[in-house]
Amino acid sequence: MTMWLRTLLALSLVGSTGTALAIDYRSVDAPAAILYDAPSQKGKKLYLIKAQTPVEVVVRLEGWYKVRDAEGTLAWIEARHLAERRTLVVTAARAELRQSDKPEAPVLAELDKWVAVDFVEAAAPGWAKVKHRDGPSGYVRSTQVWGL
Repeated sequence: MTMWLRTLLALSLVGSTGTALAIDYRSVDAPAAILYDAPSQKGKKLYLIKAQTPVEVVVRLEGWYKVRDAEGTLAWIEARHLAERRTLVVTAARAELRQSDKPEAPVLAELDKWVAVDFVEAAAPGWAKVKHRDGPSGYVRSTQVWGL
């Protein structure tokens, strides 16, 4: 094989594996969990994060995850405090929970900033189907939530 063909093959393999990577979101599965500046209980305690809060997993170590929250803060959390369950958090001043994934659909409820909802599924581009823990299911604009 010529050098040119080897390079082309290597680049195509890198490109195909790069597109397969997905952002890994999890949610806090404890009433409250401590976030640390290092992957150790001896690390500096930064703050508490409440149940159902979504986080993006950035790094994995034995028993620990380095995560990013909706405000962009990076910190370490014990792996046992996270669930694979997906939640989203409202980052807009208010989010409208609509009956369908259309801007003209009736509003079922208004969600305040920092309210967490369960992610059900992706909907039309720019929308997500969610369920509020107190009952209503509906659709929110992806620009009004974080965790997608």
